[in-house]
Amino acid sequence: MGWETTVVETAAAAGLGGLAILSFTEAVLQPVPPDLLVLPMAATADSSIRLFAICAVATVSSVLGALVGAWFGAHWGRALMVRFRQERSLERLEALLERYGTLGVFIAAVSPIPYKVLGWAAGMGRMPRRAFVLAGLLGRGLRFGLEVVLVGVYGAAAVEAIQSLLDRSEEHTSE
Repeated sequence: MGWETTVVETAAAAGLGGLAILSFTEAVLQPVPPDLLVLPMAATADSSIRLFAICAVATVSSVLGALVGAWFGAHWGRALMVRFRQERSLERLEALLERYGTLGVFIAAVSPIPYKVLGWAAGMGRMPRRAFVLAGLLGRGLRFGLEVVLVGVYGAAAVEAIQSLLDRSEEHTSE
């Protein structure tokens, strides 16, 4: 059992509170995506209200965590990028946000791109908070909403398909 499994199991034992902590911390710093808990929670949900609660907790907690990540990015992001000789990556992130702005945050919020990276970059680029929060709520809400609806309708088959997609995207982002 890897440490990621331990993190997810510990969060699962705390129910929606654990999901909130996992979603929040993933959007700031830690690498375990909340989807790994959203999916099994959705698969065992006994009502549409529970599915909505799972989606809402994951979405709001993730966006709140991203706000903390943006604050970190605004205060220490540039210095850390320079310290670790990542000036070129910093230039690319700044260009991405300059070019796509709110749309870039929305895309990161929906996609398997680590959301924390765009949160920190939005902070470094001083992206307007309202636009950042709105894009995050819409994007994360869409992502987690689709997951819970698919699992609610298709059950275990949807869980397996989504986990397979997440595994493939992690392989590509770690290369």
